[in-house]
Amino acid sequence: MTLVKICGITNLEDARVAIGAGADMLGFNFYRPSSRFIEPKDCRAIIEELRSERETANRKVTMVGVFFNEPSPESLMSQANEAGVEAVQLHGEESVEFCHNVKTQLKQRLLIKALSVREDFDPQLAAEYDVDAILLDAFHSELRGGTGRLIDWSTARRTRELVPRLFLAGGLSPENVADAVAAVRPYAVDACSLLESTPGKKNPDHVREFVRAVRSA
Repeated sequence: MTLVKICGITNLEDARVAIGAGADMLGFNFYRPSSRFIEPKDCRAIIEELRSERETANRKVTMVGVFFNEPSPESLMSQANEAGVEAVQLHGEESVEFCHNVKTQLKQRLLIKALSVREDFDPQLAAEYDVDAILLDAFHSELRGGTGRLIDWSTARRTRELVPRLFLAGGLSPENVADAVAAVRPYAVDACSLLESTPGKKNPDHVREFVRAVRSA
């Protein structure tokens, strides 16, 4: 079964909607310039509240911290620990060495490396990273995720064969995600901007429709 990650969570209401819809993972963005930025301490407050609620307590929902070009693994780990996340996603230009150093500190926590897919993207690049999963997202010269742009699914399919787990992102919506799952068969799909009413605020109906579409694929 393909898992569902809802990214760009900024408030408790949206987190509850995503979990109620059946999401398997929630993403919290710690990249300060982003319109979906959340302070690690505010993230922790949301996570602690969710963990106290029956619906979350009765099943596993993985909380993911999204980072961009942190100056050091230690800086990243400090924020991850403060936020209380159980997985880390690196969404910048982090080197293979940086990813390896983060992985040695994460211990049992999941490490995801996001890569931007341009026209000349080589799937072999993904195999160079010592991580638990690769996330493929659309390239944008200014935005870091949440672009609303699709990537080439055939490229994603080739990449999936080279990595432990593949997260598919980039322009996924309730209307196209079932086709994406059928074409790529990823470990997980990741959606953000096309599930929003405004940047940082989810549309509950779109979130529910998205999860239903994935489950029906």
